Amino acid sequence: MIYSERVLDHFHHPRHLGEIAEPSAVVEVTNPVCGDVLKVWVALQSGKLIEVKFKVEGCIPAIACGSWLAEWMEGKSLDALKSLVPAQIEQGLEGLPPASRHASTLAADAAKEIWKKLS
Repeated sequence: MIYSERVLDHFHHPRHLGEIAEPSAVVEVTNPVCGDVLKVWVALQSGKLIEVKFKVEGCIPAIACGSWLAEWMEGKSLDALKSLVPAQIEQGLEGLPPASRHASTLAADAAKEIWKKLS
């Protein structure tokens, strides 16, 4: 399987990896087919996500998508999360192989769960 340079960069150098001690919300989403698990912590202040952290147990694309998601979310309004779709994540990572698209769906699902929890 061949990954884009951006996927490999986010995999080798994940952004925002870790946990937030006192988060506004935490969500965990799982892909029941492959077993990937993505957990996201956020701190919300005045309607903006001021801090985002993530941890993932999964494949290279799952780690890359979690990293991209956390980087993208920071500084966004809560409402931005509800319209995020997997295709945006894939575009942000310069593409994913068809067999890896489950990872972008997992990340988009995490964003929607954060939105549901905090809205």
